[in-house]
Amino acid sequence: MHYFPLTAPALLGLAILFAIVAGSVAARLLNFASASMGLAPRTMMAVLLASLLGSYINIPIAYLPEHHMTARAVVTYFGIPYVVPVTRSSPATVLAINVGGAVIPILMSLYLMVRNQLYSMSLWGIAVVALACHLLATPVPGIGIAEPIFVPCVVTTVMALILSRRHAGALAYICGSLGTLIGADLTNLSKVQGLGAPVASIGGAGTFDGIFVIGLLSVVYAGWFAAREARRTD
Repeated sequence: MHYFPLTAPALLGLAILFAIVAGSVAARLLNFASASMGLAPRTMMAVLLASLLGSYINIPIAYLPEHHMTARAVVTYFGIPYVVPVTRSSPATVLAINVGGAVIPILMSLYLMVRNQLYSMSLWGIAVVALACHLLATPVPGIGIAEPIFVPCVVTTVMALILSRRHAGALAYICGSLGTLIGADLTNLSKVQGLGAPVASIGGAGTFDGIFVIGLLSVVYAGWFAAREARRTD
């Protein structure tokens, strides 16, 4: 149950993207960003790093009866190669929850929601992102439910800016993470059986890359708008 949901090149790409953002921790932009989101710069980077490393861990929560199992090791969807654990004799699809793609984003989203008092705006944003992800989620044999990486990012960006520019960073993280998990994974669990996926991971292969990129983008949003507001008040 422990494997990274992406192949080495794709995982390396996310790690490089993380390193670029993390390298700016000392910059004023991320200082503003973390302050506006209620986190210290190092804490925000630690959360994102934990999400990346936590994608290796899948916690089994249920077993779904399956008749046809596949043993493919790699499945490519929208140009992104996803790792599928090779299972030849398992009698069922294991339903799991990914630590880096679900557990950490859920806890972080709830914290940001309470910290910034964004209950109503978060619910609206989550509903819109979830609807978009549900409509575009695709059952893919060997993977489970997959989502194009750009869909949650684009929809989240638009919703965060519409709802509140001041809290765009926090809203982007909350709406993007929870909206993707609900719309792409939770509302499509009934479609998992019959896809031949040895493991169906909530927040894992198929959605993790989008959720992780949303986390990085939320830092940029928060920093840019917070810095802009600070310049106005100076």
